Amino acid sequence: MGMMETLDVQTTLAREYLTFRLGDEEYGIDILKVQEIRGYENPTRIANAPHFLKGVINLRGTIVPIVDLRLRFGCDSSEYNAFTVSIVLHIGTRTIGAVVDSVSDVMEIPAEAVRPAPELNSAIDATYIRGLAQVGERMVILLDIESLLLSPEMCLID
Repeated sequence: MGMMETLDVQTTLAREYLTFRLGDEEYGIDILKVQEIRGYENPTRIANAPHFLKGVINLRGTIVPIVDLRLRFGCDSSEYNAFTVSIVLHIGTRTIGAVVDSVSDVMEIPAEAVRPAPELNSAIDATYIRGLAQVGERMVILLDIESLLLSPEMCLID
């Protein structure tokens, strides 16, 4: 009885998303995966890393790889400025930093507002897109950030 009855089993979609910009597009990721948002700092480079793996930072004793999602998705602009941020994420047992152009806000997106992603001509493989949400005038692309960052081409797992 009690709390469990209200649990809607069918919805595996998160309700709250952190939204951020990459180029002209706005993306959303499950807020529960977000540990913190930090200003960009230059990481320590790693030899022979793919170009989008900027290096590592030491975050309170944890070595955190920093991935520039803009480079990973082939965005044109990837200069670092005052708005550039790293989103520090908990992915499984790992902590990974993702560089984005800017963070927009945290928004609640009900599951019924989410549409399946069409086969887009998007910079991102559709496998990593949970769906599209229309929020007022904004179209937010909901990312499955976990499978994206743990995918083999990211080179973050052995």
